[in-house]
Amino acid sequence: MRRLILAAASLAALCACGPSGDSKQAAPAPPPPRPDSTIMQARVTLLAAPYNEANYLAGRSAFGQCVSCHTTNEGGQDRQGPNLYGLFDRDIGVREGFAYSQAVQDANFKWDAAKLDHWLENPRTFLPGNRMAFAGVRDAEQRRNLIAFLMVETAPAPAGEPAAPSE
Repeated sequence: MRRLILAAASLAALCACGPSGDSKQAAPAPPPPRPDSTIMQARVTLLAAPYNEANYLAGRSAFGQCVSCHTTNEGGQDRQGPNLYGLFDRDIGVREGFAYSQAVQDANFKWDAAKLDHWLENPRTFLPGNRMAFAGVRDAEQRRNLIAFLMVETAPAPAGEPAAPSE
């Protein structure tokens, strides 16, 4: 009997979570098309060496360490760290509205794959005084995959192809 009561209560709770009776509500807009990993891997093969040999899915997996602080999509929000869309060839510390550490504000360079590789290896020693709490990615292959992933994720899609997946 107790199981029957629990089952009925669970069913009632699930029904309460359903749509409201107002059938005039507009349906949410569908998400933008997402390119599959095959398309994204093809984009990786167009990168300069050694990034053209990277593994997109391994890079996406490595980005799992970063996603709580960073977004990569165009117009994406800043979190603990800035949105990374358009990162490559951008001056360090210039994302409008993000409060960078003094060390980042005082730095003077453009982001490229080599700089990002050194940053990701150990952010604290690359730029002492920055506020990034991340300890770094010690494995060179994992960094290569991550950088290649970011190169295709944070760049505009080639003409005629869907944009990179958003968070």
